[in-house]
Amino acid sequence: MISTNVLKASLATLLGVLALAGNGAQAKEWKTVKVALEGSYAPWNLTLPSGTISGFEPELLDNLCKRINLQCDTVAQDFDGLISGLQAGKFDVVMDALAITPDREKVIAFSKPYAATPAAFARIDEHGLASTAGKTSLLKLTGDPKTDRAMIAPLRDQLRGKSIGIQSGTVYTRFITDNFKDITSVRLYKTSAERDLDLVNGRVDMAFDDVTYYAGIAGNKDTARIRIAGPAIGGAIWGPGEGLGFRKQDTELKAKFDAAITAALADGTVARLSEKWFKADVQP
Repeated sequence: MISTNVLKASLATLLGVLALAGNGAQAKEWKTVKVALEGSYAPWNLTLPSGTISGFEPELLDNLCKRINLQCDTVAQDFDGLISGLQAGKFDVVMDALAITPDREKVIAFSKPYAATPAAFARIDEHGLASTAGKTSLLKLTGDPKTDRAMIAPLRDQLRGKSIGIQSGTVYTRFITDNFKDITSVRLYKTSAERDLDLVNGRVDMAFDDVTYYAGIAGNKDTARIRIAGPAIGGAIWGPGEGLGFRKQDTELKAKFDAAITAALADGTVARLSEKWFKADVQP
């Protein structure tokens, strides 16, 4: 029979080994990271004919990675596979206009936000909401259904019986289904581009997306007729803004990017790049 003292000693040794292993994992020296972007959400990120991913986020990412001396390799990934792919270890970071929400924070960690933008409806011709000429008004929602109900009511009245196209899996999907599904036909699309094709061809009446997305497609011949309609919708309903996504255990990697984002906001890099790509300051 093994004595109690021997068992205690063995247990202590095992715990010590496990502690050292744990410390080793936490002290991982990051030199190269793989960053996933959709590659089709211009002007946030887009894939050029050469296959290179460009846009606001890739340029910002390049700046951030240089600040923290990391080699960052980008890879295109469908939006609906970003979080699951991150958790499965296919890549180390997600950067795709990913809004920071309580539901997402349950499964992944977020950096501090590097942007915060409102969303809006868009349409072709005279379907539903009036077109917006000049400066778009801003409707600030709190995220509390009871508080926001009265502010959303006029939109519901104007959209009753219409069809609304929305990219699935985004922070906007739940907003549309929660507030308009009972009075409209909500159609989900894998990508915003697929939704836009149906909008232009009259198969859906309205679209709902980030206002910066509409700015990015304004110069495209195929989508030139798409116009923002009604007010821009912003406020706490979308959370603190858009941030990088990490696995919860990669705390040191998150801390590195947090420091880089803080510096990029402070020295005007984020403002400069957002003006370049969005013609507006999207700083949070």
